[in-house]
Amino acid sequence: VTSGMSPAFNLYGCVLIVLAEWKPPVYDNSHGIKLVTATTRRNSPNSVDSKIHHNNLINNILAKIEGNLAQAEDAIMLDQDGFVSETNATNIFMVKKGIVLTPHADYCLPGITRATVMDLVVKENLVLRERRISLSEFHAADEVWTTGTMGEITPVVMIDGREIGDGKIGPVTRQIQSAYKVLTAGLGVLIPRNVEA
Repeated sequence: VTSGMSPAFNLYGCVLIVLAEWKPPVYDNSHGIKLVTATTRRNSPNSVDSKIHHNNLINNILAKIEGNLAQAEDAIMLDQDGFVSETNATNIFMVKKGIVLTPHADYCLPGITRATVMDLVVKENLVLRERRISLSEFHAADEVWTTGTMGEITPVVMIDGREIGDGKIGPVTRQIQSAYKVLTAGLGVLIPRNVEA
């Protein structure tokens, strides 16, 4: 709940309401998804800071609409310089010659799942590099996946009509999915299903 347009109305700070609800992953994590590149760019951190959650996600919504129209699950968003930032809803990783790469979080939300996966990559004894990555590098990647709270680790099998690798989920992606599953299974409290009263 915001204070409105005028800071004068914000005498006591914003009201924050958090509703925790478990939902199954929203993407096809067993077969992979298709992405397209949006023409809409990710917000520059010089205008609306893309590293915070805020209510101004019109660019992401427009990119998602582009993805929907192209019959893709999501859309890759580029930063103002033409480098890959993230998708409209998730962070993105790629693998090339066994090295895992992800874009700097300058133009994207540095997600919790992203940070967890970055830690897992290192714990799995893989090389991780965080740097600016061109779209053509993603097109030529051996593997690509996205990360997000609702999608966990989602393999990408096609970008802009180009197959990624052999068009199937790659071994590094499966390794990270497996490590993530083990990690999350060991956390939290198991909720029983179909309990009779």
